[in-house]
Amino acid sequence: MRHPPRSVLAAVAGAVALIGSVTVPVVTASGAAPACSVEYSVTSQWGSGFQGAVKITNNTAAMSSWSLAFDFAGGQKLTQGWNATWSQSGTTVTAANESYNGSLATGASVSAGFIASWSGSNAVPTSFKLNGTSCNTAVEPSPTPEPTDPAEDGPPVLRASGNKLVDADGATRRLLGVNRSGGEFMCVQGRGIFDGPVDDASVKAIADWKANTVRIPLNEECWLGLSTIDPAYAGANYINAVKDLVAKVKAHGMTPVVELHWTYGQYTGNSAGCSDVHASCQKPMPDMQYTPSFWASVANTFKNDRTVVFDLFNEPYPDRATSTTTQAWQCWRDGGSCPGIGYEVAGMQDLVDSVRGTGATNLILAGGIAYSNDLSQWLTYRPADPAGNLAAAWHVYNFNTCANESCWNSTLAPVAAQVPLVAGEIGENTCAHGFIDQVMKWFDDRGLSYLGWTWNTWDCSTGPSLISSYDGTPTAFGTGLRDHLRALNG
Repeated sequence: MRHPPRSVLAAVAGAVALIGSVTVPVVTASGAAPACSVEYSVTSQWGSGFQGAVKITNNTAAMSSWSLAFDFAGGQKLTQGWNATWSQSGTTVTAANESYNGSLATGASVSAGFIASWSGSNAVPTSFKLNGTSCNTAVEPSPTPEPTDPAEDGPPVLRASGNKLVDADGATRRLLGVNRSGGEFMCVQGRGIFDGPVDDASVKAIADWKANTVRIPLNEECWLGLSTIDPAYAGANYINAVKDLVAKVKAHGMTPVVELHWTYGQYTGNSAGCSDVHASCQKPMPDMQYTPSFWASVANTFKNDRTVVFDLFNEPYPDRATSTTTQAWQCWRDGGSCPGIGYEVAGMQDLVDSVRGTGATNLILAGGIAYSNDLSQWLTYRPADPAGNLAAAWHVYNFNTCANESCWNSTLAPVAAQVPLVAGEIGENTCAHGFIDQVMKWFDDRGLSYLGWTWNTWDCSTGPSLISSYDGTPTAFGTGLRDHLRALNG
């Protein structure tokens, strides 16, 4: 969903946690501070790969450019990186500044991240050189997180079974609830992490509507801690805030859905939401530069908690950029160089592979084209999922093309007959609920899932909002969803 008009205003990239990542200033015999210090951390690790980060602090004269060098000691191989130009020759890895972060004042720091493969051991580097000068460092790898066991009265672990979502006992479940917007835009606008309170009382207010699911939109640049984001709202700070909200949602027995909403990549073509290369609006497709890394990091964060659901990308619209529907669906699944889109696209298959490559088996949702409103060829182009735990996502508003029962019967029903179908966003901009009443009835008749947009106190005519207060006071639009959920779930 596009948001109400708002003025658009790196910590460690992709950090799952900074536990065990420390820098100890080392003082020479004369008491002089080191010329530079480097904090190296393994922020997440899986079967054959890991994600790492470096934080460089310059303790000498200001620099106009920088280059960091270190040696991998365990046969690791660099595969990609960000916030620096990364390369590897033999065992030596080099990270050189980008054009936007070459200036490094005395006492200033800069961070960059990377992904690499490993086998046998993942030994940390023992020495670092900044512009040829040795740096003093102390490093520790991050510990492997312990598996998280859901609370006994918490949400279920869900899996796709045929065209149903089922729990561990095989009982059919539906995702019925709301979206909690804010995490996708506040951080990139430099205004915080969430829009409005996310304390226990505000989450309990959602549960009091008898919702069982909360969808949480995210921003990839904020999660990865890219340098364009205020560090207070990025990297570990952002991740920890998301983890805290997920924990609160679960504590009230609701299923958390973490969803990628805004991404990197410049698009100025048909229906562009903005001309900015950064993640400050909805782009037609995810980008290959950062989105696979985002999902690898998110999956590593939550893979030990299978109650968390992954929604790959909010509202793809490659159909607005390409000349044919076939090209749009091919772009949607396969990514690469897509007609009309100037950056390299990460397709849905790339993102499924990123999640499953971590060992995560969590339920995955994948929305179709036309802002997730078109599922007409979803079954033909659906990505392969080795875990067999994939569901279709669909969005609908009263102003969409597929907003009537005839379209639902012809395009949604065939999908819902084969795979679980979740309407990740339903809404209308009339401040009434006549339209979503129709949607909910159609979905109820077929035992399907839906989530209202959105649990935010906006003007319901500009960005359909369910509430006028975070204590759960509904708008006229929200009254329809609240009363319906309470009637269903008592």
